[in-house]
Amino acid sequence: MFRSLLKTVLRAAARVLFRVRVEGRLPAQPSRLLVIANHESFLDGLLLALFLPYDPVFVVNTRIAEHPFFRLLLALVDHLKVDPSSPMAMRQVVRLIESGRPVAIFPEGRITTTGSLMKTYDGPAFVAARTGATLLPVRIDGAARTYFSRLGGRYPRRLLPQISLFVQPATRIDMPSAPTARERRRKAGEAMRRVMQEMIFASRPRQTLFEALLDASAIHGARRPVVEDVKQQEYSYGEVLRMALGLGRLVSRHTEAGENVGVLLPNLAPTLALVFGLSAQRRVPAMLNYTAGVDGMQAACTAAGIRTVLTARAFVDQARLGDKLAALQGVRVLYLEDLRAGMSLADRLWLVLWAVRFPRLASHIGDAEDPAVILFTSGSEGKPKGVVLSHRALLANIAQIRAVVDFSVDDKVLDALPLFHSFGLTAGGLLPVLCGARVFLYPSPLHYRVIPELAYDRGCTALLGTSTFLGNYAKHAHPYDFHRLRYVIAGAEKLAEPVREAWFDKFGIRILEGYGATETAPVIAVNTPMAFRRGTVGQILPGLHAKLVPVAGIDDFDGRRGMLHVQGPNLMSGYLRAEAPGLLQPPVSELGEGWYETGDVVEIDDDGFVRIVGRVKRFAKLAGEMVSLEVVEKIAALASPAAQHAASSRADTARGEALVLFSTDPALGREALTAAAQKAGMAELAVPRLIVPVAALPLLGTGKTDYVTLKQWAEAA
Repeated sequence: MFRSLLKTVLRAAARVLFRVRVEGRLPAQPSRLLVIANHESFLDGLLLALFLPYDPVFVVNTRIAEHPFFRLLLALVDHLKVDPSSPMAMRQVVRLIESGRPVAIFPEGRITTTGSLMKTYDGPAFVAARTGATLLPVRIDGAARTYFSRLGGRYPRRLLPQISLFVQPATRIDMPSAPTARERRRKAGEAMRRVMQEMIFASRPRQTLFEALLDASAIHGARRPVVEDVKQQEYSYGEVLRMALGLGRLVSRHTEAGENVGVLLPNLAPTLALVFGLSAQRRVPAMLNYTAGVDGMQAACTAAGIRTVLTARAFVDQARLGDKLAALQGVRVLYLEDLRAGMSLADRLWLVLWAVRFPRLASHIGDAEDPAVILFTSGSEGKPKGVVLSHRALLANIAQIRAVVDFSVDDKVLDALPLFHSFGLTAGGLLPVLCGARVFLYPSPLHYRVIPELAYDRGCTALLGTSTFLGNYAKHAHPYDFHRLRYVIAGAEKLAEPVREAWFDKFGIRILEGYGATETAPVIAVNTPMAFRRGTVGQILPGLHAKLVPVAGIDDFDGRRGMLHVQGPNLMSGYLRAEAPGLLQPPVSELGEGWYETGDVVEIDDDGFVRIVGRVKRFAKLAGEMVSLEVVEKIAALASPAAQHAASSRADTARGEALVLFSTDPALGREALTAAAQKAGMAELAVPRLIVPVAALPLLGTGKTDYVTLKQWAEAA
């Protein structure tokens, strides 16, 4: 009686002090129930006890249970003291669930010290699989910002922050099939980790980019530095917000609501602020690739119906873009210098006295399904297409990444990938700003000597790059330049094995390879410290559904290999093509509407790790046999690891197609390639007859190999 009364009083106090809200549907109690939750603070168990109707038994670490303060709290609930070091510990939990009592447990086993999901233990997962219990995932959000958490340093904490409990749909973990109990336990643990990651992702808020910026500023504080660029000036959340509101207001006078506005600017803080500012005024930034030729830029403007291009005179002069801009037809150019010069006293007063104080009222926030940004495909295999990404898609991909990678306020990301590239924009620009990490924006990934020095000088902990760029950084960096790096993430092209080995040997750093597409905003899969497998691009992100479709001429390995199709909340709204300007073509594949065909043949193993076999367009058909051009390149890399290689094909009257290898190693011959193929157990059919030495491979501005140019070279070889 006393316990029930005390819980009622504490529940009322929690609702008043922490404004606790419970979202989601609480199901009727099944015969066997295991409640699982992330562990943010010492309040978590009390919150579950007060706001869940099941009266569960809490599994508590013996050491914690013996603390005087927690003994007092634990008197309010039924609990089971468990020694995690004892191999018999989980048997008590199994017996408890089998008796019909609901049980609550924290699979992480400890309170987070990063603010993100930490390691999940196999024990709770094995209990769930062994008993066939119904799992009820509950996401606790906000408790980490209280003084009852274990987060310190720069992590923002408040006396009474709002706390939310997000109840997710109930699920189960089936007992895995494996030859040993140890392997079954491991696989059950992996399944539990994925359930926890799905829980973290599924409880994300529905909002726009500008609203997400406002929330990040409110959580981390307007004075917290968040963006730095080559001017070596750090901009706080408040300053980024001020820039966004000011630039958005100035641009809105020259454009219309819903208009696609071209953005031709380098990696600078105002560029990132402009993305948020245009969003706040319901304009859509179309990020133009300034390394593309006039034809590529004109195709982009035509496809997206761009009438206005924003740029800066200083940038146009430095990048020598004057001729390209002059050649563009049907667009007018607005210079930021002119916009700032036209800022009146009334504009300044509006910004300082109204907009910064009441940003939601001063902006025109749209819906999460509205277009947030238009990016353009690299054009590595054809004419660039406009990819329309909604606020929902971008923020979903950021939430997916945060569910598997523990970026925190202690991190600083070095982003030299251009913001017109999906990898550079989402992972390098938006992600750190919206999760409280800092970002250093650098305008060119091609400065191979400068970037390692910047990573050292600015204390960066995360670096993004393509295999080509990372390989060149390794060549020019001092062994100590990257001593602070926690994460080096490779994407946009296949990670070359010599690059992987060079980073590990020289810096002791394991590169985490990922995979994605502009159409998926962009990350589809990524290796992480908790789930890594060499030679793969990691596991599919939570919330993303993947299916494999067999490809004619390629062995499907009992359904584990095929063309990858994906569907999920981070998928684009559709394409804009130069052939049909302004007409949005929603994603569709042979699986139906809302599915995207990646064009990549992949293999997914039993643990969900994805290995890229090759692009369908990057296969050649020789005498009726399908040969992957990526296999050709791999053979060349084995034969000559220090050089760069790229393969293409050309028409051949005798065999249908013929392989052409371009290499920066002038001494590379067919004999060395054949020996490398035999040693690696690869088919000699993949050894090219024609080897063309080149001084350097043609690259796009994103770091990808320019296969369009290579195809032209192959036909002319």
